Formats: sequence, structure tokens, C-alpha cells
Amino acid sequence: MTAHRRAKLIREAICLLCSLLALVLGLAIAESRGQSPPIHYFHGADLPPGTVGQGMLQRGGPLPGYVQPVELHVPDGVRISIPQGGLFGPPEKGPLKLGMLIGQVYRLKITNIPQQPGLELFPTIEVVNRLYPPAGKEAEFPVPIVFTIEELNLALENHYITRVIYLENPKLAFPQAERPSDQRYFEVKRHEDPLQVADRLGRPMAIMRMGSRIPDLQRVNGDHFLYGAPDVRRYAPNSNKKRVPQSAPVNGDPAAAVMQKQHYPRVHLQPILQATPYQPRQMRR
Repeated sequence: MTAHRRAKLIREAICLLCSLLALVLGLAIAESRGQSPPIHYFHGADLPPGTVGQGMLQRGGPLPGYVQPVELHVPDGVRISIPQGGLFGPPEKGPLKLGMLIGQVYRLKITNIPQQPGLELFPTIEVVNRLYPPAGKEAEFPVPIVFTIEELNLALENHYITRVIYLENPKLAFPQAERPSDQRYFEVKRHEDPLQVADRLGRPMAIMRMGSRIPDLQRVNGDHFLYGAPDVRRYAPNSNKKRVPQSAPVNGDPAAAVMQKQHYPRVHLQPILQATPYQPRQMRR
């Protein structure tokens, strides 16, 4: 075999090898594009209060310094106390409409719980995001946070409650008007993080944490327990109150029967379709 023939065979072998490599890489890229990339969450609901909100503030944008209206709902007879001047204020009945800073942690005091005389709870609320209402109508769109009697009793039984309030994705939202005092909810599985589940369903807005521990204010720094007692803006109970239309249930409609229950069953989520951007075509001359 001549040197010219040997060089030609080597070139053909190299070209064949390159073609095989290009084919393997093309198949790998096509397979990777067919699968959704994994999402690695940096935050979780089990982090100390304030961690998630402060992380959101580090992103910048229209979050730092914004006061997000929040509306607190409690069962009949239950009272809420808001920190004032480093101490808890007088008990008040709900609903309460307050303005809270994003990234801050607000400690509350809940008393007068039905059939639990003398017992108290000290939940925290952390606002992690904001709404974008029309200018001058911020009070019409508060983030509702509902304390149910079931959650209060669970906390008194030494359970730790974490509730993530999120803004529903409009493509996944249930097409039915609702009252702020009847907040829909469901329980996540043991291996799931409620903050991550809320992020998949929509946009997390606030985190409520509640346990059964009662602090000894004589030993614990009150300012530390109240997370510095950040400023709270108060709104009038009927300020900018909007009317929520209620649709009458239709007989025989299974959706209407589901709406009668506060605890919604969990359903399988369908993937959201991504719209293809419009590409203008060049007209032939």
C-alpha cells in the first residue's frame, strides 16, 4: 500500500468518526430539548422568617420600600393584637387591613380562641412579593390571609403550621369569584415544600408561620421576638372596598358543588402551553 493510499484511508476514517460524533451529539441535543430543564430552588418555606423576603429584595426592582396591603381574617370571636411601640396593642376583631413592608417579618398575637380559654398564639407574617394594582387603588387589592379554626387548634396541639399565600396563575385559576374570607387551600405532601408548590401554581405573596411555643418576654429580648416591630400602615375597614360578584350555583353542575367546600381537592396540573412569538414575513417583490 502506497503512502498516498494510506493517507486517503485515514482521512476517510476521520470523516466517518466525525459524522458519528455529530449524529450522537444531535440526538443528545434533541432529547434534552424535549425535556423541561430542572428547577433548582434556592429558598424554601422551612428557612427562618425573613430569609425569603430579604432574598427577594436583593433582586431590586419595585419591591424595596413598597407597602403591600394585607387583610387578616380570623374566626368569629377571635382577637388579633398588632405590635405598637415594642409591645402588643389592644386586641381587635377581624378583618384587619394593614400595610406591610416586603421583606419584613410581623409578629401577631391571637387570643380569645373558641373553647381554648387563656391560650395564645404568636404567628408571623412575611410578605415576599407585591401586587400591581392601578395607582391610588392599592387598598382595593389586599393579600388575604385567613386563620382557620382548624389551624388554630392544630397549633395549640403542638403542630407547626406553614401557609404560603400565592397569586394564582390565570391559566390555572378556578373560574369562579370568591370572597376573601373564604380562602381556598390544600395540604401539600410530606416530601413537598409549600413554597415551591406555590411557585409552580402561581406567584408566592406571603408566608404565614404559626406554632405553639409561648415566649418568656422576661428572658427573651422583646425587640428580637417582634423582629424589630416594623412599621404597620393601617387602613380603614371599608376603605376602597370593592364588590365581589357572586354567581348563583347551577343545579347539577359538579363545579358548583365543589365551590361549596372551602377545602379544594388537589388536581393534576396540566403543563402551560408556551405561545410562539409572532414573526413577520417578508413580502416577495
